Amino acid sequence: MEKLKNKVILITGAAMGLGFASALVAAKNGALLSLVDYNAESLEKAKNEIESKYPETQIITAVADVSDEESVKKYVQETVATFGRIDGFYNNAGIEGRQAPLVDYDLDVFKKVVDINLMGVYYGLKYVIPVMQKQEFGRIVNVASVGGIRGVMNQTPYVATKHAVSGITKNAALEYGKFGIMTNAIAPGAILTPMVAEAFRQVNPADPQAAEDNYAQANPTKRLGRPEEVGNLVVFLLSEDCSYVNGQVIAIDGGQSNAYGNV
Repeated sequence: MEKLKNKVILITGAAMGLGFASALVAAKNGALLSLVDYNAESLEKAKNEIESKYPETQIITAVADVSDEESVKKYVQETVATFGRIDGFYNNAGIEGRQAPLVDYDLDVFKKVVDINLMGVYYGLKYVIPVMQKQEFGRIVNVASVGGIRGVMNQTPYVATKHAVSGITKNAALEYGKFGIMTNAIAPGAILTPMVAEAFRQVNPADPQAAEDNYAQANPTKRLGRPEEVGNLVVFLLSEDCSYVNGQVIAIDGGQSNAYGNV
């Protein structure tokens, strides 16, 4: 069964990582896609790959910086102009920033993390929610992180913004549930994206699999998550099946966050 048959799904940060993985699963489930990313070349590559696997998928793209309010307003308007509606919004774009102790953190980088991870999410909600209100239907999935439910050493702005995403998700759920809009967030742990795989190659160039296996020993499942597993969760939360799940921050980390007592 195609959970998103003919549903218009808007995805930010769609060119790579979990945004791209979720776009692939959405296409498999029959979605009409509006894909947004700041990297034009990567975005076009992602579009072509999705079309090669699912040639019947209708896709539009928009190159945009989610921290720029006018750019966000424009990608929402373009989506509505093309498809007439927005059924689901995967509010995914974000950055990690740098790693440094709180008092030593570069202020410019700190502000950039806030602009993208928090304000980018907020701008998306600001312009997508009114579209969904008129429809009296909508599904929103914001991207927090395990860093949005616990602390992470040397990543103060990332953790602060992801906690903020968790909070904004709960408020949106309270305020707009009456319009048939279900707003939730996911909190991914260690997922084996190409970026993470490259990190393991840097840790152990001779045997990156050994580096991955060693890292995974702290996880109850003894492995890392797969991008398509995140995509499957996102598609459920964007679908009509998600009719009474609202305001939740759902960890997808193999259960590892339970060890910290914060979930």
